[in-house]
Amino acid sequence: MAGHSFFLGIQIVALLAGAHGANIVGLFASLSPSHLVIQMSMARILAEKGHNVTVVTVLKPPFLHKDITHILVPLEKDDLQAFSSVVAGLSKTDNSNAYVSMFRSIRQMIQAFSKMGSVMKHPVVKNLYEHPDNRFDLVIVGYFMNSFQLALAHKLKVPLVVALSNPPSFLGNILGNPDEVSYVPAMHLTVEPGIPMSFGKRLINQFGSLAQRLFMFVLEYNNARTYREIYGDDPTLPSYGDLNKNISLIFFASHGISEGPIRPNVPAVIEIGGIQVKDQPDTLPQNMKEFLKEAPNGAILLSLGSNLKIDNLKPETVQKMFNVVSKLKQKVIWKWDDLKNSPGESKNILYSEWVPQDDILAHPNITLFITHAGKGGVTEAQYHGKPMLALPVFGDQPANADAMVKQGFGLQQSLLTLEEDSFLRNIQELLENPKYSKAVQAFSTLYRDRPMSARQTLVYWVEYVIRYHGAPHLQSPVVHMNYIAANNLDIYAVVLAAIAAIYFIVKLVFGLLIKKLKSGLGKSHVRPQSKLKKKQS
Repeated sequence: MAGHSFFLGIQIVALLAGAHGANIVGLFASLSPSHLVIQMSMARILAEKGHNVTVVTVLKPPFLHKDITHILVPLEKDDLQAFSSVVAGLSKTDNSNAYVSMFRSIRQMIQAFSKMGSVMKHPVVKNLYEHPDNRFDLVIVGYFMNSFQLALAHKLKVPLVVALSNPPSFLGNILGNPDEVSYVPAMHLTVEPGIPMSFGKRLINQFGSLAQRLFMFVLEYNNARTYREIYGDDPTLPSYGDLNKNISLIFFASHGISEGPIRPNVPAVIEIGGIQVKDQPDTLPQNMKEFLKEAPNGAILLSLGSNLKIDNLKPETVQKMFNVVSKLKQKVIWKWDDLKNSPGESKNILYSEWVPQDDILAHPNITLFITHAGKGGVTEAQYHGKPMLALPVFGDQPANADAMVKQGFGLQQSLLTLEEDSFLRNIQELLENPKYSKAVQAFSTLYRDRPMSARQTLVYWVEYVIRYHGAPHLQSPVVHMNYIAANNLDIYAVVLAAIAAIYFIVKLVFGLLIKKLKSGLGKSHVRPQSKLKKKQS
């Protein structure tokens, strides 16, 4: 009864909030807080535009908007811990080779993502489509390594939009984006902008692309099994492999024109890199505002992201970091998730469990960002023109760090082998050499120069899909073709068969003709025996 009243309340509030706004549900069930930042930014922008937004998450969002209806799916502690275990395992190994890292952790990742099936079975999610008073116009799914959550749009019988915290080289192919592996690098390979890949890099890229596909195939094979366990033989749902054929478009957290690589994209690929960056930064919490107010030598933001916990770091590594930053002239805001057990006290350090990263990086006194090189953090630093010292750990972080260094925006070093001397030397180089800040500030101008801002792009295309009831005309025909037809393998097979048939027919005909000619020539040189004897007599 309580669930009935709750969802009836959603509908009534939606109707009163503004008849002109669409009713949008966002299923943001990722276990990665950094992904949730981007997805909640999308929800906030749509709510501010007047749409009635309902958001479902499994984590507590970093922020909530007054016009967003939030539904928290309470997962079991073991389910929530599954993804943290993956991160903890990766943080203890060298992940410079992304493909080795992927396959090393694949068993843990399969276990973690299979637990996400409990989200789709939870009553609060089922009530979204089972309660007769709920009416939605669009579903936005925050994708993270599984497709079974796309089933919600099929259940609600509404258009489907996907939000992804990666560039189009990851998942773009399901919309028909061409795999131009000869010049478009896979997710974990970096190249110089505008410069063709060498033979060696093309070879690595070819095998890397295949490895990425194999990795996703193994994950999705197991996710398909989870999908069948959740929905059984529900006749209203397509097969797991056909779920993505209902996607109207995908929003990617990238901006290929400035970030690269330059590549062809189908119309349903929409890039909104920097969507989490506000047009005007919010006012900082009072303690941070006062801390940064007087910083004659500048200030540093040190954050290793939300996935990596302090427990995942070696105590000696943390101590080395403290020994260096505590002696700096600059003030340091350090994101630290256990305030009762900080690495040490220093007047120039402010520890905080949570940091409004975008708002802090926008502050004029911030002169350096020490980061794990997550896509979101790198984007925000690039947008605000701040140089970076990257300490990458896993996933796309090493590649993000490589690209950032090649563009001249900063330096990187290994967190596993961090030493005080090299850590201090890198910090001093970035603070004292102006070439890094000049390079990233120049890029910031390029990154912001767009016909429409990320915010405007998001709003326009969401409303476009709603206006045209899913906008099926945006879809590439390739979405509905199998691998053989999409790559013309059947045509090549017919052409080869025809060539082979013609070859054998011609060979047969010529063989018969030659045989006939030989037979005729043989007869013309042989005289009848009877005539020969008569002539001799």
